[in-house]
Amino acid sequence: MVANVPNLKAIVAATALTVTFSLPSAVLAQVGTGAPDEATLLAELSVADPTDAAAIDRELQALWRKSGSPAMDLLLTRGVRALERGDTQEAIEHLTALTDHAPGFARGWYERARAYFVIGLYGPSVADLEHALALNPNNYDAIYALGTIFEQFRDPQNAYAAYLRAKAIHPTHQEVTKALDRLAPLVEGKEL
Repeated sequence: MVANVPNLKAIVAATALTVTFSLPSAVLAQVGTGAPDEATLLAELSVADPTDAAAIDRELQALWRKSGSPAMDLLLTRGVRALERGDTQEAIEHLTALTDHAPGFARGWYERARAYFVIGLYGPSVADLEHALALNPNNYDAIYALGTIFEQFRDPQNAYAAYLRAKAIHPTHQEVTKALDRLAPLVEGKEL
């Protein structure tokens, strides 16, 4: 499925070596930023109005995109850009290299799950989402994605449960709210 794996590994190694020289300045740039941590942002998100929630969401997404390694961040960026331009195979190659080299980085698993979903590989997508959620159980987008897959398989009960979990973390998430509204009549029943 992944073509030119030896070539890709060489590219990753070269990228890692190149980026290593910039590591001290990157680390120094992050020291003393005073940026809120994940727990603080999640607590704020749970009570935020929609406008503030959007800003907090952006901060959380930025935090979750940082692997701690400039080389791994570059692989993530390349994988996401490939996915955005519709080159799913290239995206999977970059994201597989990322998960191979940084297996503890939840965002890599989540993004590869998205790529697998796009090409209809739901089994690998679910496996990657489960891995991502084991590493970061607060990633409401991964929980939402899992709900979406449950809907694909016509399992509204589990989809609804996943969406409720995502809403508990991010109460103003628009897509989650739409999904809950759409599934409520199927799951909760209709009033007579």
